[in-house]
Amino acid sequence: MKKLTAWCALALAATVLTACSGTGDEDKPEEVKSSDLTYAVITHGAPGDAFWDRVKKGAEKAGDDYGVEVVYSASEKPDAQSQLIDGAVADEVDGIVVSMANPDGLESSIKAAVDAGIPVVTINSGVDRFAEFGAITHIGQSETIAGTAVGEKLKEEGLKNVICVIHEAGNIGHEERCGAAAEALGATMTNLQVDGTDDSAVQAAITAKLQAEPDIDGVLTLGGQYAIDAVSAVEESGSSAKVATFDLSEDVVADIESGKILFAVDQQPYVQGFLGITTLYLKSINGNDVGGGQPVNSGPAFVTKENAAEVAEYAANGTR
Repeated sequence: MKKLTAWCALALAATVLTACSGTGDEDKPEEVKSSDLTYAVITHGAPGDAFWDRVKKGAEKAGDDYGVEVVYSASEKPDAQSQLIDGAVADEVDGIVVSMANPDGLESSIKAAVDAGIPVVTINSGVDRFAEFGAITHIGQSETIAGTAVGEKLKEEGLKNVICVIHEAGNIGHEERCGAAAEALGATMTNLQVDGTDDSAVQAAITAKLQAEPDIDGVLTLGGQYAIDAVSAVEESGSSAKVATFDLSEDVVADIESGKILFAVDQQPYVQGFLGITTLYLKSINGNDVGGGQPVNSGPAFVTKENAAEVAEYAANGTR
């Protein structure tokens, strides 16, 4: 009995000693509080562009889900976008999501952010240079893959003379997309530059082109709202050209269902915004590098007459 009592005393002493010495938890990094995190989303979206509204909505939904602050800003001018990045660095944000339509114009600012220890994720444009700039990953779609897929579909439709409507001057991604589509089409495809900030001007430019060249049998737009302009232009000009587009809107889905638009290629901008914030959040709370140094594809996803009804409810919510 005395031996048992002595053993119990020793065990108790060992337990107390262990409690006092700790378990090593004090060496672990302090847990990050979501409420203390702020992420900047800086894009090249022009005012009134519905595509970027979806990117913003996705980013803000992720912010709400994770309990972090998301600050969205945009400028279609590279120098102004660069200044926005510099401002975010000065504000010591916890991460930056940025689109790179003009990588050369943003290079110094993005590298400065990385050098300051701020994680950067690129979205939408810049897939070929994100690693060079030090970004964790790129979230978007390959312009070449998407353009090639569209060109093949247009070829299946038997189109021979198509215009590709570019609504952002200087966007290398748009040029790459049209170029890949033209190569896959294997017929005539001519780029048409328009002012994407003015839908009436877009419609007028397409109408004029169709009236001047009646043999044009296809119009490919690179944004959903411009597909609606193209549909109106086809009707106004009396052309029989078929319309196809990249990106969606509620009106685009409705026109696909009615047959006014052949198809849409959805690069899922909501996903780009949501996953951009998600990637930064996981980096902040768990040190993760999503993508393993490779881009994460958000598209292309085709919407045709066969599946348009399934997409319609999400388009009505402004998330597709």
